[in-house]
Amino acid sequence: MKELIGVDIGGTHIKMAAFSSDGEMLATWHRETGDKPTEGVPAFAETVRQMLREVAAPDGRIGIAAPGVAAKDGRAIAFQAGKMHGIEGLDWTELLKRQHVVPVLNDAHAALLGELWRGAAVGARDAILLTLGTGVGGAILSDGRLLTGATGRAGHLGHVSIADSDDRSIFNTPGSLEWTMGNYSVGQRSGGRFSTARELVEAHLSGDTAASELWLNSVRSLARAITSFINILDPEVVIIGGGIAKAGAALFDPLARYLDDMEWRPGGHGVRIVPAALGEWAGASGAAWSAQQS
Repeated sequence: MKELIGVDIGGTHIKMAAFSSDGEMLATWHRETGDKPTEGVPAFAETVRQMLREVAAPDGRIGIAAPGVAAKDGRAIAFQAGKMHGIEGLDWTELLKRQHVVPVLNDAHAALLGELWRGAAVGARDAILLTLGTGVGGAILSDGRLLTGATGRAGHLGHVSIADSDDRSIFNTPGSLEWTMGNYSVGQRSGGRFSTARELVEAHLSGDTAASELWLNSVRSLARAITSFINILDPEVVIIGGGIAKAGAALFDPLARYLDDMEWRPGGHGVRIVPAALGEWAGASGAAWSAQQS
């Protein structure tokens, strides 16, 4: 079988990787996304075409991961408001002139499939992925199948409502996990003291009492959400990735303590909470795996 190629189109960077059929990463490429309003073929799509020409793998199978809700036929992103101009309805099979279908996945869905193929979810049949970054993304594997739902929006776990608050997520969810944990709201949540979660965590680790209260409240909210997901979906493992997961012990240690207090553990069975294994290449990995299945 020819090489598998996974392309992960993010708001800032396009990441492309080639894999063997058994999941060995053979090569990687980066480009800037260059998202901007345009007519005709979006700039980022033209960049992807150029990257593929450079790879010169005409027989390789290709998969695409991108933000937004994937279309039911898996050929395009059907809905992505506010960014990635021109991506809605863009049929990548036609654009790239491939004989095989180029599957298109939501980026968090692709990341979970990547972790299932060659990362922290290998061997699992029931798993949850949470990506903690600018916002909070997610994906669900249930009985070996990726849940997409009636419209493709299943897995948007960051938009669960966990607090009695009028603060809204980008999808209008009040008191959402994304608001209480996402990087985009740190400035508002800290009254302007911090602009990123990294700054907040550094202040917390330095002994700043106010920073510690804010950070630990955020982690407690994450524990509430994970407890609810566990009760609803009964996963074997919860995988946590994204930039905020780089906080390491500052995140995972208090999260474990809160889950010790909150999690229902019938028969003493606790769910494993683990960091994502593939880092920035999870989405490209999952896109390539999906191409192999198409």
